[in-house]
Amino acid sequence: MPTTSKRRGAVLDLPLQLERAVGSRALQVYAGLRGAILDGRLGAGLRLPSTRALAGQLRVKRNAVVIAYEHLQSDGLAEARTGSGTFVASLPAPPRRAKPPQAGVPAEVKRLPSRPFALGKTYADPQLLRRLAAATRRRIIKASDADFGYGDPRGSEHLRVQIARYLAASRGFACDPDCVVIVNGIQQGLRLCAEALLAPGDAVWMEDPGYPAARRTLTRAGLKVVPVLVDAEGLDVRAGQRKTGGAKAAYVTPSHQFPTGVTMTMARRTALVDWARASKAWLLEDDYDSEFRYSGPPLTALAGIGGGDRVIYLGTFSKLLGAALRLAYIVLPPAAVEAVVAVREGHDRFPPTLAAGAVADLMADGFLADHTRRMRRRYRAGRDAVVAALEAAADGALDIVSPQQGLHLLALLPKGLPSDAAARIRTQARVESWLLSETRVKPADPDGFILGFGGHDVGELIAAANALGRTAKHYLAALR
Repeated sequence: MPTTSKRRGAVLDLPLQLERAVGSRALQVYAGLRGAILDGRLGAGLRLPSTRALAGQLRVKRNAVVIAYEHLQSDGLAEARTGSGTFVASLPAPPRRAKPPQAGVPAEVKRLPSRPFALGKTYADPQLLRRLAAATRRRIIKASDADFGYGDPRGSEHLRVQIARYLAASRGFACDPDCVVIVNGIQQGLRLCAEALLAPGDAVWMEDPGYPAARRTLTRAGLKVVPVLVDAEGLDVRAGQRKTGGAKAAYVTPSHQFPTGVTMTMARRTALVDWARASKAWLLEDDYDSEFRYSGPPLTALAGIGGGDRVIYLGTFSKLLGAALRLAYIVLPPAAVEAVVAVREGHDRFPPTLAAGAVADLMADGFLADHTRRMRRRYRAGRDAVVAALEAAADGALDIVSPQQGLHLLALLPKGLPSDAAARIRTQARVESWLLSETRVKPADPDGFILGFGGHDVGELIAAANALGRTAKHYLAALR
């Protein structure tokens, strides 16, 4: 007799529709159960409700259910186990049906960050996981009635206070915790701001090359995305003004531009803030990986150089703790808080608070700062290993841009190659990466590879770097 631990589970309610005009009540119950078993709604090993419980649910006499169960047993569709109940029997597997065609999902959405060079990968640090699990458990055990009710649309006050302290110390600007809003990711933060502060059809500057997911979010919000050139100094404000002087916002990654890795110069930062003030435009500052700086002092955020009334700062825990937590935040100018919070209430009312509280506890006791230092050492080692392997294997075929911050680097091809050269090399090398051309709106030279090194095994990174470097070298040699 199977033990309780091997049961697949018990069904609490059965949504059976009985054909009241056909046959006796017992036959009606039997037909409903038989159909549910044969079409797979009731799986093999599932414990059926007791005859008394099912009779009460269906509002029939208990004897009708007893007879129905006996019919199922005689048909081999159910089996009775003394002292345990009645269970759905195992049946031969039905013929496999052809899979329905998949809905159109962009390739970059379906791509999973698993192989070396994939972006968005975070190391699952065992020490972090233990501490986070313990902190979450304490939060749940000690939860009050308020913790299980509807909360503040801005999210956990404890976490908002800790974020404000972190930003003041590490990013160079003071903010009121009341102006911090916890969100489920930077994309949600962008969407909330777009709906609350902008109107459909408004023009928004977007770095070119730039982050495709942000571009899609802004476009789907009904905004007109205007690509603006990024050069060695960051987004070119004058180029944006030449394209459209009436933009209502600009999305920028000034500390570590995605994907080029450029740091926006102070002159460009000041010009951007001055433009926003004069135009009454919003600056959407995505500071997605500022924790991972490998040399030099941390850079002051735009909000810390006098742009606090126009800058909306977006930060995330995805690169530090993992994207699965869905934990990010936006820091709003006081004048924007009411409008954004109102939109937030109309979306998902408020964010989860138990995990947020646990993360805040780790920030408060200093563990998260220690974790960040450990991860910097680990990711720096990954970066250095990739750069060394690429340089050796490519033998000059790739121009490697080693970053001083972040979790990805660029490997650029020479100018003047066929437009599909990078894609061909990527396919032949069998590596996971974005192409620089995939982040551009306006085609330009050179193309290359955006290689994520965070969270991957160093040995696997070296093997992938060797494959990519050799493939690029052989491709260029074949063109000569």
